[in-house]
Amino acid sequence: MSPRWSPNTDVRTGRHVVCNLHVHLVFVTKYRRGAMTGEMLTRCEEIMREVCEGFEAELKQFNGEEDHIHLLVHYPPKVQLSKLVNSLKCVSSRYLRKEYHAHVRRHLWSGHFWSGSYFAGSCGGAPLTVVRQYIENQQRPV
Repeated sequence: MSPRWSPNTDVRTGRHVVCNLHVHLVFVTKYRRGAMTGEMLTRCEEIMREVCEGFEAELKQFNGEEDHIHLLVHYPPKVQLSKLVNSLKCVSSRYLRKEYHAHVRRHLWSGHFWSGSYFAGSCGGAPLTVVRQYIENQQRPV
């Protein structure tokens, strides 16, 4: 390895793949109720980090408010995003409802913690316009 070359830690490499996949996830509490406290957000972040490690993913950024959370996750291509999201929501819901039962019960009563829907937006890399222009400018053989 050249001393001038320093590897990018965001780029993952495997036997047959080089990738850089980031996703911005937003989870909303059921009925958009303000059920989260600062202590619960801290615990939720710990839970989410553990779940991500199980998927060989990395939770890069986490924050939230009373009724929703934002995550920035760096994940490998072998991970199905829907399965990662399902696991993040299920595990965190189970632990938060168990550990903060009295508080959660005041705000949420149906046995669900998170809304069934979520937001997932791809992040990183070049803007879409740059990628489009790059593809258009390829030297197509005649």
